Amino acid sequence: MNKSAALDATFAALADPTRRAILARLATGEASVVELAEPFAMSQPAISKHLKVLERAGLISIGQEAQRRPRKLEVKPLDEAVDWIERYREIWAANYERLDALLEELQAKPAKRKRKKT
Repeated sequence: MNKSAALDATFAALADPTRRAILARLATGEASVVELAEPFAMSQPAISKHLKVLERAGLISIGQEAQRRPRKLEVKPLDEAVDWIERYREIWAANYERLDALLEELQAKPAKRKRKKT
């Protein structure tokens, strides 16, 4: 998957509140499907569909402990999303700084004109 497609998959997976809650739970440690399904009022197959979306986005992986197959959080796609957001945050911050400077300049000009008249 190329970077753009991977980023699209990450943001699509994060768009759902259930999937974000699953990731929040996995941030505290590995968990089985049954453990992940506990707080939700939905069937285990519905939870499994959410897990598939998270797996395809690379946000979670499946471990192997005897017969237990716990899910665990994978941070690389989240780091890439944060990096993408940070790049644009820096651009927006610079734009706001330029706008602030322009507004200060425009506010100072009427004050200079008033002083000249008096």
